[in-house]
Amino acid sequence: MRRARRGFTLTELAVVLAIIGLLLSSTLFGLGAHFETRNRNDTQRRLEEAKELLLAFSLVNGRLPCPAITSGEEAGGGVAPCTATYAGFLPAKTIGFQPTDGVGFGLDAWGNRIRYAVSATQWGTGPARFTRQHGTEAAWGMSQKPGDLVVCSAGPAVASALGCDPNTAVTNQNTVVAVVFSTGKNGPLPHGANEAQNLDANPLFVSRVPDPPSAPGGEYDDLLVWIPVGVLYGRMVAAGVLP
Repeated sequence: MRRARRGFTLTELAVVLAIIGLLLSSTLFGLGAHFETRNRNDTQRRLEEAKELLLAFSLVNGRLPCPAITSGEEAGGGVAPCTATYAGFLPAKTIGFQPTDGVGFGLDAWGNRIRYAVSATQWGTGPARFTRQHGTEAAWGMSQKPGDLVVCSAGPAVASALGCDPNTAVTNQNTVVAVVFSTGKNGPLPHGANEAQNLDANPLFVSRVPDPPSAPGGEYDDLLVWIPVGVLYGRMVAAGVLP
């Protein structure tokens, strides 16, 4: 006897399609998480590379470069005090960083321009600073420390404050001579109060693990590295730039 042929019922087709949909969504979610992790790791590597290039620049020039403003060159060429000390970009063309965009700004893994801030601390009676013009101002000494840049784990309760709230200090204000950071996947516009602290042109910066939009301080996905003054002086001593 011939068996009667029977197709799938609508219910069976719906179950099959639902299973396929679940498998596809799971695969796409896994791929998205993989790409996100890869981009964050790649960006972290680029920031560390930028940090090393800034240190190399200081050994050759006896100073740190000023932040860039309109192109990948440091603004002012180091002749005058920096014009965007806390709110500029990495001078990628000046220090030889890659990759860059069409005008020489350094880029993170999402194609956003990498930001850079440098200490504006002065000492003595002259204009000497960590971005001094090489050979025309007072020489550095290892007793000189920065006194402005500070990194916190969360923004202060008073947004305009220049110091960390209690129990949020990652560094103190005599430690950091430069900060290099990426605004992350969500781009150059701040998506929360903690991200806003990194773009408000003052010397207080926030470094913390990523937060979702529902977090108390809002969304946060910036990545930061910084140069401690001890590292800068240590490299200079090893290179014979400082006695």
